Amino acid sequence: MAAAALRRRAGAPALRWLGGSAALHTAPEGGGEAAAAPAARPLNLCSAVNEALHAALDGNEKCTGEGAARARGPWPARRAPGPEPAHRAARCTRRALVFGEDVAFGGVFRCTAGLAERFGGRRVFNTPLNESGIAGLAVGLASQGYVPIAEIQFADYLHPAFDQLVSEAAKVRFRSGGTSAAGLTLRAPVGAVGHGGHYHSQSPEAFYCHVPGLKVVVPSGPKSAKGLLLACIADPDPCIFLEPKILYRTCVEDVPLCDEPAALGRAAVLRQGRDITLLGWGAQVHVLRAAAATAEAQHGIDCEVVDLQTLLPYDVATVTSSVAKTGRLLVSHEAPLTAGFGAELVASITARCFLHLQAPPARVCGADTPFPLAFEPLYLPGVERVLEAIVATVRF
Repeated sequence: MAAAALRRRAGAPALRWLGGSAALHTAPEGGGEAAAAPAARPLNLCSAVNEALHAALDGNEKCTGEGAARARGPWPARRAPGPEPAHRAARCTRRALVFGEDVAFGGVFRCTAGLAERFGGRRVFNTPLNESGIAGLAVGLASQGYVPIAEIQFADYLHPAFDQLVSEAAKVRFRSGGTSAAGLTLRAPVGAVGHGGHYHSQSPEAFYCHVPGLKVVVPSGPKSAKGLLLACIADPDPCIFLEPKILYRTCVEDVPLCDEPAALGRAAVLRQGRDITLLGWGAQVHVLRAAAATAEAQHGIDCEVVDLQTLLPYDVATVTSSVAKTGRLLVSHEAPLTAGFGAELVASITARCFLHLQAPPARVCGADTPFPLAFEPLYLPGVERVLEAIVATVRF
């Protein structure tokens, strides 16, 4: 059902469906298949997240003694099996922990499958149904030198954890004068899935983009999901990592075998264009790519597609450079229109690119209503609505 929903929303030439697996493969634009990277393999988004979690648990350590004073950074490279060197074993124990509702059983979407079996119940464990407690535990563990990786079962249920994230996690660096930070990662499935209704389909990213001290990250595919999740786990500040759940098993990409963190705060230009910049994140990126292909085929409009990836802090340089080149901007997201993060982007980019703009920036977003069930296709900003806005903006 999720695959069918995404197919209706984004039937892009740049998106290739893989036979009976109902998986969406992101193919390069411009014709032809790219040569497969020698050190990569095809994974869906769920498997990419799982692989990143395995890598983090396999490589992180909690340091005590002289190691406690060191700044947090990327975990050391994986070492060969065998006993810990004596000089390190005396002051280090494993420090990355994964916890949340049902994570020890693999999680409701199976993203944590196999972790408890491999790393044990002291490092991968279930929590009560208490989102505020999950976030509070993460803040406390981070203050003691651990690397907490917490899961909120759906992003809709981040709201009970709001106070811990906003009043505590986001303020640690500021109130300590920069001497410490709450380095935690909070994962949550986000967005529409075709049948989630108003309690399992929301996109609450704008709430957290309003909070200095937090980082907000939304991948659009398996490759970015693995690299960005590793980057969040390695980052010394609290990160909210929102995983588009409709892509868990419908989007497949060649994902590098290496456990290399991506760079936070950098957008990705997925398609070069000269007439208009289309800006989005998460699953909506695939809708934008589909609309861009249709706009070119039907109207001769050359669209540039930018995947924001990190919302807070976002990549100002890449976005302004793109808009200065094309002279037009369209921002699209699933969250409601009013006070959505697209409003901040439009205001910010307009101030920086005002003299380059040839038309008012456009926003194509979800409706200002609770997320519906039966009328989800009418609520979501699909290809048709995006295409209509592209044409109107270019012809302004």
